Amino acid sequence: MFITFEGPEGSGKTTQISKLANFLEEKGYSVYKTREPGGTAIGDQIRATLLALGNTEMHPRTEALLLQASRAQLVEEVISVRLGNNEIVLCDRYADSTLAYQGYGHQNDLESLRKIIHYATGGLQPDLTILLDLDVEEGLRRRSEAGGVNRLDAFELDFHRRVREGYHQLAKAEPKRWVTVEANRSLEVIQQELRELVLERL
Repeated sequence: MFITFEGPEGSGKTTQISKLANFLEEKGYSVYKTREPGGTAIGDQIRATLLALGNTEMHPRTEALLLQASRAQLVEEVISVRLGNNEIVLCDRYADSTLAYQGYGHQNDLESLRKIIHYATGGLQPDLTILLDLDVEEGLRRRSEAGGVNRLDAFELDFHRRVREGYHQLAKAEPKRWVTVEANRSLEVIQQELRELVLERL
């Protein structure tokens, strides 16, 4: 089963994925967790370029294409292999991030993005996508306090608002694949909800 986690900056995806992976492993499932951009040696090099604060001149199309390069490597080297071994793959961001950030955020053409995403992924789609939804101001505050601000975090507030709205539109368009989880609650409450909904799907 291929499960992806999406959401605005600071929504707690990484923490929740780790806890969920541990829980599922205790239940006897074989679980592999990964992230985007990155997840492979090549992908991690691309990630460093994408997130570097100094790369302020990066064009949105360049950004989108670099993300697809990282994604193509992750799908071929990791995700497809793990799914073929009947493992549960938990991925911190995937193709929907491109539609939310480079599409709605940067206001690039969504259909053009969908075409390059399909090429990069070979058409591989998640079985379940969990949107950890959070007010953008709160999310950016969390990121700032954690000291992990990167190039994408530094975009203007309106950009991040467009990204969040984009996620809402994507979830609305595919209600069978998406589940929205409110991320402004305690870590424990959110984790319990995630465990219940994933076990139900499994």
